[in-house]
Amino acid sequence: MSTTKKRINISIAKSLELAVERLAARDQMPTASKAAELIRLAVEVDEDQVWDAIASDRFSKDKRRISHRNAWK
Repeated sequence: MSTTKKRINISIAKSLELAVERLAARDQMPTASKAAELIRLAVEVDEDQVWDAIASDRFSKDKRRISHRNAWK
């Protein structure tokens, strides 16, 4: 059967496997779909941390600032 999704092979601890299986059963979805959903959420969290670091750097006190009015001229 052909699919457009990329398949990856990963090794996980037994405790993590059981956790993913339980979450999948709770949500009534295949284990692989639940694993993919959890990976997607982890990537979003990681991305948010990167954006937060960039924003924090821009808001540091030693940076030059311009008013909102001047920024949108």
